[in-house]
Amino acid sequence: MKKERRRVGIMGGTFDPIHIGHLILGESAWQQFCLEKVLFMPSGNPPHKRVRDGASNWQRVEMVRLAIRSNPHFELSLEEMHEQGYVYTKETLRRLRKQHPDTDYYFILGADSVLTFDTWMGPQEICDQCILTAAVRDSMDTETLDRAILHLREKYHADIRKLESPNLDISSHNIRSWCAEGRSIRYYVPDAVVDYIIDKGIYGEL
Repeated sequence: MKKERRRVGIMGGTFDPIHIGHLILGESAWQQFCLEKVLFMPSGNPPHKRVRDGASNWQRVEMVRLAIRSNPHFELSLEEMHEQGYVYTKETLRRLRKQHPDTDYYFILGADSVLTFDTWMGPQEICDQCILTAAVRDSMDTETLDRAILHLREKYHADIRKLESPNLDISSHNIRSWCAEGRSIRYYVPDAVVDYIIDKGIYGEL
């Protein structure tokens, strides 16, 4: 009897800071695609954000740990936290597939990332190594997203699937700005993360 392959989601990002939109997306992917777990994978120093202000690498790691600790099917992964700095998605996937050949990886993309996927390093290799899931976003019309998905299927023969998920008009950039202005971020960010941000004074005075 052929053994059933494992299904694991990957939620990558800077998580500066992690917010409830990330968590809702991860939970939706876990449920819709019957995933065993979702790896939350903070990136060390991503190529498109090499110069940036905000939390340190390990503060971001700690915020992710605090945010997901109550969810048994969420797991912190340090695969992209490297001393040498950033690492490309294609390299991460290559390494994971070598370590776990029995696993299919579902890479969770926000709708905006689907539109810019052509600019990523090695898009063909990424598509060859994982299943892409594209999150629907209220601020993007369905036709635009469908066109972008069709483009990836035709150009890269990507296995890309729509991820139906409630989404919020919220970003880590918004949260950092609100912190700097002294505005409350409660309910946008898990309580434990809010307390950590305040305790460490990461984004300004709250």
